[in-house]
Amino acid sequence: MEQKPTLDVVLLAVSSLYNNPDTVEKERASHWLEDLQKSVHAWTIADELLHLKRDLESCYFAAQTMRTKIQQNFYELPVDAHISLRDSLLEHISQINENTNTVIVTQLCVALADLALQMPNWTQPIYDLINKLSQTHVWPLLEILTVLPEELEGRSLRLGENRRAEILENLKLCSPTVNEFLKHCCNNFGENFNDNIQANVKMIRCFTSWVLVNAISLDTLADNIIITRVFEVLNQKFDGQKMHPVTGALHDSATDCVCTILRCLEDNNNHQQVLEMLLFNKVLTLEVPYHLSVANEDQEKSLNYCRIFTELAESFLNRIISNSNGERQHFAIKVLDLVLMCVGHHDYEVAEITFNLWYLLSEELYQKNDYGCTNVFKPYIERLITALCRHSQMEPDHEGLLETGDDFKDFRLKVSELIKDVVFIVGGSNCFRQMFLNLQVPGVTWDSSEASLFVMQAVAKNILTDENDIVPKVVEAILNLPENTHVAVKYTSILLLGELCEWIEQHPATLDLILNFLVCCLSQPGIGSASAAALQNICAACNDHMPRHIPVLLQLLRQIDTLAIANNAIIGLIKGVTAIVSCMPHNDIPTTLRELCLLQSSPLCELMEQNIPVRRGTKTDPVVWLDRLSSIFRNISVQTSEDETNPCKSTALEIWPILSHVMDKYQGDLRVMERCCRSIRFMLRCVSQQLSEILQPLISQIIQIYNTHQHSCFLYVGSILVDEYATDPNCIGGLLEMLQALINPTFNLLQQENGLRNHPDTVDDFFRLCARLLQRAPMEFLQCTALPSILQCSLLACSLDHKDANTSVMKFFYDLISSGHTGKQHPDYTKRKIMIQSILSEYGQQLITNLIHACVFYLHSYMLSEIADVFLELLQLDQDVTSKWLSTALDSLPKQGQGGIVTATPDQLQAIFMSITRSDTSKSVTYALKDLTRLYR
Repeated sequence: MEQKPTLDVVLLAVSSLYNNPDTVEKERASHWLEDLQKSVHAWTIADELLHLKRDLESCYFAAQTMRTKIQQNFYELPVDAHISLRDSLLEHISQINENTNTVIVTQLCVALADLALQMPNWTQPIYDLINKLSQTHVWPLLEILTVLPEELEGRSLRLGENRRAEILENLKLCSPTVNEFLKHCCNNFGENFNDNIQANVKMIRCFTSWVLVNAISLDTLADNIIITRVFEVLNQKFDGQKMHPVTGALHDSATDCVCTILRCLEDNNNHQQVLEMLLFNKVLTLEVPYHLSVANEDQEKSLNYCRIFTELAESFLNRIISNSNGERQHFAIKVLDLVLMCVGHHDYEVAEITFNLWYLLSEELYQKNDYGCTNVFKPYIERLITALCRHSQMEPDHEGLLETGDDFKDFRLKVSELIKDVVFIVGGSNCFRQMFLNLQVPGVTWDSSEASLFVMQAVAKNILTDENDIVPKVVEAILNLPENTHVAVKYTSILLLGELCEWIEQHPATLDLILNFLVCCLSQPGIGSASAAALQNICAACNDHMPRHIPVLLQLLRQIDTLAIANNAIIGLIKGVTAIVSCMPHNDIPTTLRELCLLQSSPLCELMEQNIPVRRGTKTDPVVWLDRLSSIFRNISVQTSEDETNPCKSTALEIWPILSHVMDKYQGDLRVMERCCRSIRFMLRCVSQQLSEILQPLISQIIQIYNTHQHSCFLYVGSILVDEYATDPNCIGGLLEMLQALINPTFNLLQQENGLRNHPDTVDDFFRLCARLLQRAPMEFLQCTALPSILQCSLLACSLDHKDANTSVMKFFYDLISSGHTGKQHPDYTKRKIMIQSILSEYGQQLITNLIHACVFYLHSYMLSEIADVFLELLQLDQDVTSKWLSTALDSLPKQGQGGIVTATPDQLQAIFMSITRSDTSKSVTYALKDLTRLYR
């Protein structure tokens, strides 16, 4: 936007955005306003709109624009404009009154906070704001003081570590003044919370914000008036009468405050014993208010108390474990009783809050591996599992099964995972036995039985396979379930049978009865998928006993699509049958595997021959059959000697023409092509180098289709071909020709505007292909005429912030550099080393500069380890030259940011330079790169 629009035009666009019923006009207004916000005119437009105060929508747009510009485009303002911007914002904030929309207030306060953080010539912002606003504008002042530490802690602003440290030090110096201001607020607002709810909420939130960034020291908190106020809120005994509607917000803010302090204590290794004991004793007093919240059915407050109890337990957890054994217990262990009290709440959402605590406890006990210590916690875990079993019960009037996506079903999955984690503390057999006893209770209801079976299913694999007391009774009971049993009980019982697969393997006498039972269940409504899943587990675990059942299983697979079973369950069953085929004598494999594959390929051929329209997710969808073929080739595992023909080869050669036809038929459909390439991938992996007959036609077909449709999955298949066949000298020429043919359409795609960013899958698969060629045929690849273009593209892709794509690019660089100093025994080593040195002499400086700038300005911290690998390889190849390149790259970084903020000092950059150049592990280089990025973020 070159010219500044008039206010009338802007107001018209804002009105259209919020009030125009025409969606097309609404969208046009939205795009126009976005362009305005990106322009330099947005600064003055926002200021003028705030002065105008025409309506709520325009004021909100202006406030939001001002915040966004300060956060993202502060560099557009000259330094001499900073003070006038500050004064303008203070003027707008000084006009806030009780009728001002809270969203607008927040936007303006965040804008001013972000300005203060980026404006080093505003040396005392906290003192200035308190002096100016504390008497007349307490509400916005509290909001500014709250968001300022939050913005400092966040990463929306690229302040750099030096500026953050400088600001934090300033906050610590100002904390006594802030404490006095908050104390003044407390005294003014009094203890009648309902009359001053908003003020109390803001006061507590402000205090919490400062504690969170350690601006208010923990050692000053023991007698702090805010903590007293917080516990007064939490101990307030409500009588069940209707409360002020914001009371929940006050309770939430008090809870957040306590939890924040407890986390800070934990991070500080609990060295503040006075504060710690004060909080411990005060939290214990919240048991009565918790019971009152339950009695008044105030679940939000129950959730809050549960959060506090759980946070307290996590804060003390290490000492509770370290100081507990068979003879003594740590005094704080009583907090686990409070947590379990919350687990006993009637609503499962309260119990779910505690799950992380139990995970932490189980992990610590597992690592400690001390029977006496573990035994101390056994009663607590027994109570936990009993409560979880009760929470897992369905409603007594529930019909059918829980549906996918149902919140309660998701909760039960979490329960199952938690029980698997903690069951070792009480013993899997003991837990299984207890649940079995629950089933024996006279008059037990179906929902209670199903929940017990659900827990048994979670612990089934923890049972010793020689158990002969309870498990046989359970298996017998399942096999003899009455016809009128609730479908959910049948479903869970069948899944339990599948989880008992390892026990069944050791008791083959039960196998025939169980298989017959599961096969019968396949056709029953609702439980077919569970039967398929159970059969998959049993096939995989008992494959030594299963080959004689192959005819029955193949007959079952012929009929499987007539049953109401989900495709994923069918794929699972196919996977199980394939595992059995893998264990058959080699002579028997071809016939069985052929039939198994034809069951999937025949319908696929029929779809293509009859031109049946594709209906996604149905049997007319090629993807359904391709996924099944992939499952077969992925899971068939046959060991052969070098001179032995793979028994899967004949089937693969028979399937290949069908997959080739699929590629021609559906070449424009990315989804089908990805699944087809996946099938080809697993087929190639299955038979390895014994499919040379299809190499040339497959490459030709890939090239032909890729020129029209740049599906990146074809590049991936190319990398598989390189992996399998590049060790054969006769195949290398054809594979390099394939690369050469794929380069032009790939580069045409990536050279479009934002091509790298818009096509990360192509970047990922292309550089994986190049890396595989470097690994398998380095000399031939290094002599490729397209190498300069590939290197230029890879240099541009260094800053691509897509995890997989960037990883492939870095792996390419790693393999390129590695080929220059590894394989010294190879006759081509000297020539290869000279070629790599020549390449790096031309591109090395640019590579390191691009990598450093990518780390600092573009990539996430979790992406730096792959870049560290590249640096390490360069150092190992030539430390002196790499050090010079690195020094130049670091010197190219800005030393001073907008408004005079110091980003990185020469000493800091020198320390990072030394850390990298002296490193001998990738991890130490990664740490140094992370230190570098913190200076600029």
